Amino acid sequence: MEKIVASIITIGDELLIGQVVDTNSAWMGQELNKNGIWVGRRVAVGDVREDIWQALDQEFQRTQIILITGGLGPTADDITKPLLCDYFGGKLVVDPGALDNVKKIFARLQRPMIDRNLQQAEVPDVCTVIPNHRGTAPGMWFEKEGRIFVSMPGVPHEMKGMMTDSVIPALRQRFRLPFIAHRTLLTAGIGESFLAEHIKDFEATLPASIKMAYLPNYGMVRLRLTIQGEDPVAMETLLQERFDTLKGLVAEWMVTDEDISLQAAIGRLLRSRGQTLATAESCTGGYIAHLITSIPGSSHYFKGSVVSYDNEVKKKMLHVAPQTLEQHGAVSQATVEEMVKGALAQLDTDFVIATSGIMGPDGGSPEKPVGTVWIAVGNHQQVQSQQFSFRFDRLRNIELAATNALNLLRKFILSAS
Repeated sequence: MEKIVASIITIGDELLIGQVVDTNSAWMGQELNKNGIWVGRRVAVGDVREDIWQALDQEFQRTQIILITGGLGPTADDITKPLLCDYFGGKLVVDPGALDNVKKIFARLQRPMIDRNLQQAEVPDVCTVIPNHRGTAPGMWFEKEGRIFVSMPGVPHEMKGMMTDSVIPALRQRFRLPFIAHRTLLTAGIGESFLAEHIKDFEATLPASIKMAYLPNYGMVRLRLTIQGEDPVAMETLLQERFDTLKGLVAEWMVTDEDISLQAAIGRLLRSRGQTLATAESCTGGYIAHLITSIPGSSHYFKGSVVSYDNEVKKKMLHVAPQTLEQHGAVSQATVEEMVKGALAQLDTDFVIATSGIMGPDGGSPEKPVGTVWIAVGNHQQVQSQQFSFRFDRLRNIELAATNALNLLRKFILSAS
């Protein structure tokens, strides 16, 4: 079976200068891979006509599918549409469906339209229009000498809608794609190198059709098995057998055997038990609460948070004793344990996470250097606490503290059953 390869071209000066992070390419790569299309290259170019044209020429020589995002807005720096019109030898015309879509959106928003907005409905007459159900700029499908070019908005929400509703189904109809399946598990509490050493014999005996990937991130490592072939039933059976073996090998550190986040796994655990959670955060500044509430349905199990950044808030809202703060300091085992007890009472919840630490870049001391964090978790029966030492910049220290706090809670919940 022929291997189908795609290129992704992202357009925009904001991507090159780091003002906007390119999340589109990562998401598109995942979706393409799920459907048996491999991404051969990802190319970022600025809002320069010659650079975009050159990128189109280069990817035309390399791959069968070229997916383009960005440069379709209504302002002068959005040059993708007129460039594509020239590249494929067409002329701009008003598409009735796209025009109707623009008018409906502005009517719904009760906002007046100007000519610049109406121009969003203009497309090259040599393209197939891809409806945009989430915005005003339509997508465009071009074909040239057996190659497919698809231009979509750079707005992630709009691009994802087009890919899911139109582009992926059309590509599946056009190409004979292989069967690809993945199994992913999440581990915490063991480093990537130690994990690799632990399962080296398993990895060495994997059949050629199965590949394993290590995906580390902030104190966690995802392990992914991927299989490719033409017999879905046989491939699924083989993949599941090897995945079950892998799960047994890493059971000590496994958080979940699904490709979900740690906070999503904790949410499922709490929801299945009908229990609730709250946070009392100092050094993490509400970041743990943010992670928890980023999961749909978290209102079923998350009660709320007290961001007690100042010691007065710790005393007044969480009833941390003044003598505790005077004797041990805010960054201490005694303080985080009292924060847990105070939040359990104030927020009427089953479990609490509490954090207090020094995230940097300054504020440390020889006794408590930057990166020192105390984390406590508990319920109405007991409280457990642990000290951590992180060595990175402020943002990464916060993220690592949150990850370790959530994992500490996960283990506490399981042990409390």
